[in-house]
Amino acid sequence: MEKEEIVKILLSKKVYDPGIPEIAPFQLSRLEMVNEFNRIPSSLEGVALRRAKLKEMFASFGENCYIEPPLHANFGGLNVHFGNNIYSNSNLTLVDDGEIIIEDNVMIGPNVTIATAQHPISPKLREKGLQYNLPVHIKRNVWLGSGVIVLPGVTIGENSVIGAGSVVTKDIPANVIAAGNPCKVLREITEEDDKYIHGKLIEII
Repeated sequence: MEKEEIVKILLSKKVYDPGIPEIAPFQLSRLEMVNEFNRIPSSLEGVALRRAKLKEMFASFGENCYIEPPLHANFGGLNVHFGNNIYSNSNLTLVDDGEIIIEDNVMIGPNVTIATAQHPISPKLREKGLQYNLPVHIKRNVWLGSGVIVLPGVTIGENSVIGAGSVVTKDIPANVIAAGNPCKVLREITEEDDKYIHGKLIEII
């Protein structure tokens, strides 16, 4: 089975058997790419090597992006699209069996998980190890706080902030602060947020 055929199955949104013999060796080769990325030393040269490795691994990887190791990705970024100016802190987990699209200027805190893989509710089907994948879309200028979990099929609207430790089970609209488990909208982002942080005037050094 060629790479293109495997990707077609993964992105089909249909239930399939991940135990198809050709998938395992392909996935293991992709995981070894992740291991190689995580072994690159921390240095100015290492940062450049990391970016080059991510461009090789990901479906697309824009300019001025950085991921702090360690990184985990089920398929080594195979179905991950990064825009420009994206920063991720350490321990990012990408369950990238399905498509993950992250647009420009997104900030990702430590220990964030973005998942696309689902399993049937039916115990009989789960016994067979079946799964299906739903895409995740994080739009431009979103901030995901530390420990956020984004579940399959979710879209987060542009400019929104997701509070630390939140579990995002449903779509979040643009221009809001949302938090909790399950994640819910707390309030809209307003012009006041351009002037104040925690009730005090912003002072930029």
